[in-house]
Amino acid sequence: MTNAVGFFTARLEFQTDVTDVHQGMDAIVLIDSRGDAGWNQGHIPGAVHMPTAEIRTVAPRMIDPGAQVVTYCWGPGCNGATRAALEFAKLGYQVKEMLGGIEYWIREGFPLQTLDGIVRQAADPLTAPVNAITCDC
Repeated sequence: MTNAVGFFTARLEFQTDVTDVHQGMDAIVLIDSRGDAGWNQGHIPGAVHMPTAEIRTVAPRMIDPGAQVVTYCWGPGCNGATRAALEFAKLGYQVKEMLGGIEYWIREGFPLQTLDGIVRQAADPLTAPVNAITCDC
């Protein structure tokens, strides 16, 4: 039982989900670790664009060392947010990875900043409650 408690406690310490990020945007620095093509295709409003390869040199100049950082990338099939979070952790930042990436942000119906402005699609009933604000989990 001890191993399970430690495992799940660590997951909650170092991972978060898109709903928690959406609700806590004012308390975090949200990092989009994708390249220029992904960022330009669309990103979370308020996110900072910082591709993983740039974190080691750019983050200390741009991000307060006491900030709570959350990283995201494409989605659950991509480990880019994990690699980005590792780079922030090596620099001593408090960091979490946003599970689901931008894919689940979009699928849950949250806003997306594109070159044409803010867009939003309806929540996907396979990933989010369509008649409620939260899944109550």
